[in-house]
Amino acid sequence: MIAKHKGEIPVVILLLPFLMGIIAGISLFADSSAIWMIAICGFFSIIFIVLNLNYNKLRLYKYRWLGGSLITVILFLFGSIITVNYSELNLQDHFSKAPAQFLIVKINNEPVSKNGLLRFMSSVEAGVNKGKQIKMSGTLLITIKDTAAKSLRYGDELLIPAKYNPIDRPFNPAEFNYKKYLANKNIFYQAFLFPKQYHVLKTNAGNPLIAYSLQLRQHLVEKLKRGMRDTDAIAVASTLILGYKADLSEDVLQAYKKTGTVYVLSVSGAQVAIIYLLLTYCLQLTRYKYGKLVRAIVIIAVIWFYAMLTGFSLAVCRVDVVVSLVVIGKTFSRYINTLNILAVAAFALLLYDPLFITEAGFQLSFIAVSGLIVFEPVVYQWLKFKNKWSRKVWKLCSVSIAAQVIIFPLSALYFHQFPVYFLISNLFVVIPAALIMYAGIFYLLLPQLPLVSASLAFVLEKTIILLNKGLAYVENAPFSTIGKIWLTTPEYLLLYAVIISLFYFLYDKKVWLLQLSMTCALLFCLSISIKRIQRSNAKEIAWLNLKKHTGIIFKNGDEAIVLTDLKATDKTFQYSIQPYLDSCKVNIVSVYGLNQDINTEWLRKKSGLVQFLHTTLFVFDKGFFSDDLSEKVKTNYIYITGNPDTGLKSINRSFDYHSLVIDGSNSDKKIKLWAKQLADEHINFTILKRNKSLISVSN
Repeated sequence: MIAKHKGEIPVVILLLPFLMGIIAGISLFADSSAIWMIAICGFFSIIFIVLNLNYNKLRLYKYRWLGGSLITVILFLFGSIITVNYSELNLQDHFSKAPAQFLIVKINNEPVSKNGLLRFMSSVEAGVNKGKQIKMSGTLLITIKDTAAKSLRYGDELLIPAKYNPIDRPFNPAEFNYKKYLANKNIFYQAFLFPKQYHVLKTNAGNPLIAYSLQLRQHLVEKLKRGMRDTDAIAVASTLILGYKADLSEDVLQAYKKTGTVYVLSVSGAQVAIIYLLLTYCLQLTRYKYGKLVRAIVIIAVIWFYAMLTGFSLAVCRVDVVVSLVVIGKTFSRYINTLNILAVAAFALLLYDPLFITEAGFQLSFIAVSGLIVFEPVVYQWLKFKNKWSRKVWKLCSVSIAAQVIIFPLSALYFHQFPVYFLISNLFVVIPAALIMYAGIFYLLLPQLPLVSASLAFVLEKTIILLNKGLAYVENAPFSTIGKIWLTTPEYLLLYAVIISLFYFLYDKKVWLLQLSMTCALLFCLSISIKRIQRSNAKEIAWLNLKKHTGIIFKNGDEAIVLTDLKATDKTFQYSIQPYLDSCKVNIVSVYGLNQDINTEWLRKKSGLVQFLHTTLFVFDKGFFSDDLSEKVKTNYIYITGNPDTGLKSINRSFDYHSLVIDGSNSDKKIKLWAKQLADEHINFTILKRNKSLISVSN
């Protein structure tokens, strides 16, 4: 539904400065006080009211831009104010601002058990200091290593020691910024507990509706496990229908990601859309007097009941808000632009939680729906078919193309890949996904009827197996995915400018839109080319912070050699090393162990001595003794790993070096001792433990 003029989408126009204010509140004013913004906002609001009361007297109809400018400033400031005030760190009673010996916390989400650890978010209710209880607030991420902790549930109230740490920032280049991710959820601290370090004060003290919803979802997951045998099918059914992701394997998840169908596993828009379409088709009541009203009530009631089945998943609740507003708008208005309803939903959700704007799911869902509303009609007009079924297939294709194109820059920014065969996989997934949803919901909601339940479970399991096999085939097809797409923020914005201006040119045929699109495309290509040239000529060493592990990357153009004690399939390698290699567009990667010798054109390693182009370094680990050297070795770097027993004096006696690098596998005691000695002797050194990685250039 393309707007002919801005007067048709006033809420969208008003939403833009509000969004900019929220972004400014997050990026620019996060540590500021909201008082000065409230004062300025109040001042402009008074001016706006006074001018409107004297509109005719002051002949303001001659200066229509004035009212719009004031509204823009007010909405911008309002967005910044609610964002700054929403940050828990700005609360006076935040638990980090007052001393305490113990904290009373309440579990506020469903605990997740993985690899022997139980992790959950908790709201701090109070602090205990010298026997006195003090009211406190804030959210704390808690991890417990205790088998008995598996009995903990949402709403349980615990007494824990007031020992917590800030979330670590990313230490290695291109590594996922977990600190920022949690900060956008108002979580800034975490606590790690062992057995007997926590005590349960109360049980089931949370919201009874949410508690019932989570218990119901767990019961439904168990019902799926009883009726099906294939573990991957059970995991996909639990994820797709109920949003329970704990049992989903990485291989299955990757198949959906690489084929561009991961939205099917993200319980939100697709599932609610399937339910909405079924209800709309079944409830043909418009010819009755109150038919539209009855249909609206039923649809809204059913989609919120589904939200309860998913444990009131945040993503589903967001989509339900949007769908509810769309249903209400379509019921009580003969004509209303859907973009306006979408903007109202965004306003409502961001007023509730302005940090929603930072979530990939929120951004993808709203941009995808906006793209479908605006661009799908343009794509659909590209081809004309006389055959009814051809038109229906092309309609599905146009939806897939419009959605994939509009979310491409965002998905490339977050996921760094593009599914080449997205059209095939999206067409393939439509019918199985709908069948899984319908069969799964009927199976879960109906009582246990031997023949009916067994038939539904059979259909559900076989459909998921077929879907998984089909997507795996597409995933393994030649050139199925374009990976290693790493965009900067300016490149991401330029790409959106190219897409939007090109689509509007196809719709409106104005030459300046084509010129704008081509100009932005040229700037985008220049930026990508410059980065590519810089990376292809880069010759550098990256000393990574892998905590208890060792990792050194020697990069020569588009080739890299990784010296590490990790395997390429290890999770730490994939999380901390692979992103850097991908971001550098490295095509040839060789992984070697610390004790392996290497002999290539540009890197040689013999025992601990490494020659990388014109740079020499020595890997000094626990198994090496400096007394083994017959003469003093000249090198650029000494890299100490594995907590060796040799002291600094012995190293200085055996090596002539410029700088020393100490990794995180060494003990805190030795690192502290070496740091003091190196500082006293004025020797250049870098400690990687709890510090960012070091990247040095080889000349």
